Amino acid sequence: MYDDGGPARVVYAYAADPEASVPDGGFVEEVRAELRRAAGADGPLDDLVRQAADWSAEEGKRFTGLLDAGHREGRPAGHEEVLVRRAVLGCAPLSLVSGAWLQWLSAPGTFEVPVVLRILALYASDVGAGHPHASRGSAFLELLRRLRLAEHAVPAARLTGDQRIPESAFRLPGLLLAMSRRPDDFRGELLGADLCLRAVGLLPALAMVRRARPAETDWDAVDPSVPREADAERPDRQCRALVEELVAEDGDRAADAVRLGFAWTLGALRAWSGGLYAELVAAGDPAFDMAELMRLRAREGSVYHHQFLLEGKPLARWLAECRTDAYPLLDALSRSKLVKPGRASASSLVRGLVGERGPMFRVFSPEDLNVIRRWIDSLPTPSDDAMTAPPAVVAAESAPAAVPAPAAVAAALRAGHRQPGRVPSSVREAYHLLMRRTDSPELRVWAKRYVAGWLARSRHGMDERTMPLPVRWGREGLRPWLQERHDRHGAEFEENADVPLPSREAVVDDTVQTAPLTLIDGSWLQGFTDYEQASSEIGHSLFETYWDELGNGEPRLNHPLIYRDVLKEMGVDLPPTASAEFARWPGFRDESFELPVYWLCVGRFPRTFLPEVLGLNLAMELSGVGGTYRRARLALKAYGFSTRFVDIHNTIDNVATGHSAWAADAVDTLMAALPETPGPGGREETWQRVRTGYRSLNPPSGVGARLAARRGRLAGRRG
Repeated sequence: MYDDGGPARVVYAYAADPEASVPDGGFVEEVRAELRRAAGADGPLDDLVRQAADWSAEEGKRFTGLLDAGHREGRPAGHEEVLVRRAVLGCAPLSLVSGAWLQWLSAPGTFEVPVVLRILALYASDVGAGHPHASRGSAFLELLRRLRLAEHAVPAARLTGDQRIPESAFRLPGLLLAMSRRPDDFRGELLGADLCLRAVGLLPALAMVRRARPAETDWDAVDPSVPREADAERPDRQCRALVEELVAEDGDRAADAVRLGFAWTLGALRAWSGGLYAELVAAGDPAFDMAELMRLRAREGSVYHHQFLLEGKPLARWLAECRTDAYPLLDALSRSKLVKPGRASASSLVRGLVGERGPMFRVFSPEDLNVIRRWIDSLPTPSDDAMTAPPAVVAAESAPAAVPAPAAVAAALRAGHRQPGRVPSSVREAYHLLMRRTDSPELRVWAKRYVAGWLARSRHGMDERTMPLPVRWGREGLRPWLQERHDRHGAEFEENADVPLPSREAVVDDTVQTAPLTLIDGSWLQGFTDYEQASSEIGHSLFETYWDELGNGEPRLNHPLIYRDVLKEMGVDLPPTASAEFARWPGFRDESFELPVYWLCVGRFPRTFLPEVLGLNLAMELSGVGGTYRRARLALKAYGFSTRFVDIHNTIDNVATGHSAWAADAVDTLMAALPETPGPGGREETWQRVRTGYRSLNPPSGVGARLAARRGRLAGRRG
């Protein structure tokens, strides 16, 4: 049942990386083949939704019945604990990332698309936008912690190392995470899968756990069908409306993709849940738990114990054979002097051998020892009848067939891209190629080199005179500095009150040339839509900033759309931002794409360039508050243009409770957790990276700085 590193674990671990680049070609083909092969139902979407809800209700009763049966049969108290722990571990790979498959469905090229904005709003509720550790997965993590099962749960990719969790539990979430990394290919299927999971609601096995442990976590947060706010619309209805909107836009092709994603997900859930149920039934026999424990320890244990003979055979050989069948070893142990059947307290297997002077000290955890004791106590004493065949074997025979393991998908991930990707020939082409989340190895290398060069340019000549940020970060944090900078912005605005406003032509030209930047507002934070980043201590405020820039799901509040309205007032109607025509539009100057391309590149690497992104974010959010936005308002108003864009930024970017304050707090959260030791990873080195990121919003442009950028790109190529 358990695998040291099966294909589903490989896919899950790979796709959980926030900087994962999922290949094209073979991967997409294999996933589509997997979906078609494993789809468990068909028919109109309304029928599928009813099937999912009905199945979930009946399956939940089946799992809950295991508790009732245990009570009727007078099972020992430990039996319920076994059911709860196994059910929670089996649900962990899916529940820890609940909603994560929506994480990349917004991209710079779709910042103005209404259906994308509403998908982002649904996703924001799943991650608990604006609060750390408030995602649905965080609520499930709390359950794991309460049950002391969370040692492999953070980050979620580490869960693949927990051998208590069967390979089958990673199949559905692993494939969903991998599909989420190619949203352009699987948007319909992902929305279909999401609709299915919300129709199902609380996983059936967790319905049993909720009944047994009602106070261990916020169960409504774990259930993806329950809204996070009391007066909010139900998520399943939100998702259904999104599906209808997508189908209205894209027609039958989208409808087919949604149904396929739904049917595949429902089929995968049924097969996985059936296997988990069979496992819990089997676990009613303590021998089943003991056999699983022996399998888990067999590989390491077989290296030792060559001298210890059990019924004439070295224990090392018994353990090696355990990896395929543990029951012969259990039978031999039950007949040995190590075990007193029915009396664990008198058995040396859980006394002297595992004591502080024993040869197996600390080999077994307290949880493991409870499994061994429970097994020994269940063994018949010599006066009892002979042992019958373990119920586990009977239960396992009735388990439904599992969803085929995505071995081909894992192989496609390992194989990488089939065709070489395009390398941008110009900054304009780069802008167009970077509009999408998906990329190629060649584009990723180009993007990292571009960032390396831009940061080298930003470091050039950096000293106290050129940098407003302090030379060193202080324990008091950045809030005092932030207030001082805000005061200075206000004073500079007053000092320049008599400076003539720019001409109408200059205002229009500046607005037009800033369009490639402003129409992707927030793109430097796109990496923080990643599920675990979006609800982390540092990333939660960055995700909320990103979400604010896009209007919190409301087109009327969407910053790029507001900016386009201003452009139209000026007589400028630009092509769609993601189109090649936009990047080639002759009204733009080439240099107008340089900073936007940096944003698009650095935003793809939220871990690699975390300090730099935090510095850039601080500079960006503070740049106009109190001064520049106020002056821009005067100019726009003087020529009869809407001031809404600058007005909204001057309020939401404020230094008390707005984006500037959040940006400073994110930096402080990072810095406060670092050691004061010198060198990479220390506070001093990281602070210099933050300062570089701050300066990267407006780096020097002289000859020396440009040469530094070139050297940085070359160093990036060698790296």
